[in-house]
Order: sequence, then C-alpha cells, then structure tokens
Amino acid sequence: MDFNATILLVPGLGNSGEQHWQTLWEKQFGFPRVEQQDWETPVCADWVETLEVAIGQHDPENLLLVGHSLACITIAFWAAKYQKRIKGALLVAPSDTEAASFPAGTYGFAPIPLGKLPFPSLMVASEEDPYMDLQRAEYLAKQWGSRFLNIGAAGHINVAAGFGEWPQGLELLKQLD
Repeated sequence: MDFNATILLVPGLGNSGEQHWQTLWEKQFGFPRVEQQDWETPVCADWVETLEVAIGQHDPENLLLVGHSLACITIAFWAAKYQKRIKGALLVAPSDTEAASFPAGTYGFAPIPLGKLPFPSLMVASEEDPYMDLQRAEYLAKQWGSRFLNIGAAGHINVAAGFGEWPQGLELLKQLD
C-alpha cells in the first residue's frame, strides 16, 4: 500500500511486540517508529520530548502519526504543548490514564488533555477494551475533535485481541492520507 504522507508509528506501553500490527507495518512498509527510552515505567514529559524530536525529523505537514494505547495520550499531551499542525493522526485504542485500572508505573499522564487537537484525527475504539471504556473514548474523541469509530468487540486492538497485520487499520490510515 502506498502513502503520500510519511507514517510515524508511536507505540504505547511495552513498545508493541513482534506480532503487533504496528511492528508488522514497520517491517512490511518501512514506517519509522518512535523509540522511547523507557517502555515499562514511562514519564510523560520524556515521552512527549522524544515524540517532538522524532516529529522534527520529518516535514510535519506531510506526517501522519499512528498511536496505540498510551501513545494516544502522549500525542494529546504533545499537541497541547507544541500546538503543531501535522497532516493527521490515527489514534487506536487509547488508554484511560485516569482510571483506577490503568497499570501502575507511569508518571504524569493524567489528567488527560481535553483541548482540540490542531490536526485531523481518527480515534478507533473497541466496546471491550479493558483499558478504556467506550463512552470515555467517545468523550475524548469529541473533546479532541477526532472522528470516532467504534469497531465493536475488539479488545485492546492488539495481538491478545486477535489483531495481526490489521489491513482494516491500513485502510483507515489511507483515509487520513
């Protein structure tokens, strides 16, 4: 699949394993990936700065971010801090960092920014995501000005939920391109 934009993959907590769709896309299409310093006990400010450096290596007006899980929240913090316009972002299965169920060990990812993102975005959420209630995801999408897509009973839209290459995700990304 050909894209006009540069696609920058932004993994979440744990760095999307070998069979995760982000990793498969990286291998298949050569999409660059943001490499955080600490994948297990991240500090929000560090993740935001690493994202800013990675974005700075590309033409922002031709850049699409693809965030999964905690990366969606990181992108929202980055947007709130830098207010840069990029081509867009695909935000997949955001994690609710304000929920009691969110894994311990992260720092600074709450409260979640609620300002409108300064670029087009599409949030993809699931009715059965253990890390984000569907209504909460829809609320965040509305606050961020993101188009919202409920893909049904799809867990956390990861390997554990049966997602490998995820061609439908590529189609959604193509819509942003």
